[in-house]
Amino acid sequence: MNRQNRRILMNKVVMTLSSLAALAGLAFLFWILGVLLYKGFGALHWDIFTVDMAPPGREPSGLRNALVGQLLLVVGASVIGVPVGVLAGTYLSEYGGRHGKLARLIRDISDIMMSAPSIVIGAFVYAIMVAPMGHFSGWAGIVALAIMMLPIVLRTTDDMLQLVPGSLREAAIALGAPKYKVIMQVVYRGAKVGMLTGILLSIARIAGETAPLLFTSFSNNFYSTDLNHPIASLTVTMFNYATSPFEDWIDLGWAAALILTLFVLGSNILGRYIIRTKKGK
Repeated sequence: MNRQNRRILMNKVVMTLSSLAALAGLAFLFWILGVLLYKGFGALHWDIFTVDMAPPGREPSGLRNALVGQLLLVVGASVIGVPVGVLAGTYLSEYGGRHGKLARLIRDISDIMMSAPSIVIGAFVYAIMVAPMGHFSGWAGIVALAIMMLPIVLRTTDDMLQLVPGSLREAAIALGAPKYKVIMQVVYRGAKVGMLTGILLSIARIAGETAPLLFTSFSNNFYSTDLNHPIASLTVTMFNYATSPFEDWIDLGWAAALILTLFVLGSNILGRYIIRTKKGK
């Protein structure tokens, strides 16, 4: 067998193995989704959205307090993380110098934070907020989720702004526009699709986190919107219910997992749809 035939054979072997690995991964993915959809939709009912959690064996029982608490945590984290991340990314791209030492340092730190385990961030917020305050609180959970969201928004904003052609900035400056107007009305408009996609993906990421909330907002079996005290969340409730010995709580855990999965999946699909729509224009 000559060299060319050996290369062709090796290419076919590698392609076959790669295809089998991809099919195996897809099979496990659809298996997990299938089980989740089957058990989740089987446990889903209207009381989940209108009734709070009840003790085992008592009807009706739902997840209203956990859904409201999760919404408060995600919205609160977004209110903090999105503006700070966008402004930090704007500084790196427009003011800090794309290749400056400080800009490189901030980018490196951001990359490290993106890969840091979420439980480490939860422990950090526990040390700086929960321990000094003496109790868990919704604010601590919001800060933990905002810290997780910040590097994603920062890096996405920085990368998207750098993709905007410099000629657009120069043209706007030549017309007499000040720096902030160039950024607001020219640069942001050119990068808004990518920035929005990064924000959606960061929200999807923090919406499924459990570990940092166990250290910060903890949980609450009752309906509460007071962020100064422990507050319920869908992820922690799902963890507690899925590991409980009670059948009705396990069913609610499957329903919570389905709701959370649909939200995260929908956010990711929406972000990719926005990118594909922009590329097609």
